[in-house]
Amino acid sequence: MIIDFIIAILWSLSPFGEAKAGIPYGMLNGLNIYLVFIFCFLANVLVFPIMIFFLDKINKYFLRWFFYKKSAIYVARRAKTGSGEKIQKFGFWGLILFVMIPLPGTGVYAGSIATYLFKIERQKAFWANTIGIFLSSVIVWSATLLSMKGMGQA
Repeated sequence: MIIDFIIAILWSLSPFGEAKAGIPYGMLNGLNIYLVFIFCFLANVLVFPIMIFFLDKINKYFLRWFFYKKSAIYVARRAKTGSGEKIQKFGFWGLILFVMIPLPGTGVYAGSIATYLFKIERQKAFWANTIGIFLSSVIVWSATLLSMKGMGQA
């Protein structure tokens, strides 16, 4: 049981799933559905300060490496073309909507990168990301719960 909680939390911290993967993992492995939501949501919120620290402090050292620099430029271009106009146009609300959409390529990692690239005020960006993560987590939690009821597991 504790191992499953740890795995759900690690999924929620991971850029490959975030809470979009952690919540269903925990719920489908029989963990308390409310605790899974809380732990996965909070783990996903922790990503924002970690990413901002990384982008502010560590990123400049990694940019010395050709492969990393090439990858970082690719990610920055995709972020600017994919979400840049919406986030710049709608600001706080645009960032919430971008983070909220429970699809690959959206979420707190992309929201943190957008915050860094577009120089959005950090406190506003933190709250926009947190609200977006919460709404996304509610959507994923609800969809998972409904599918579990449909399968007769809940």
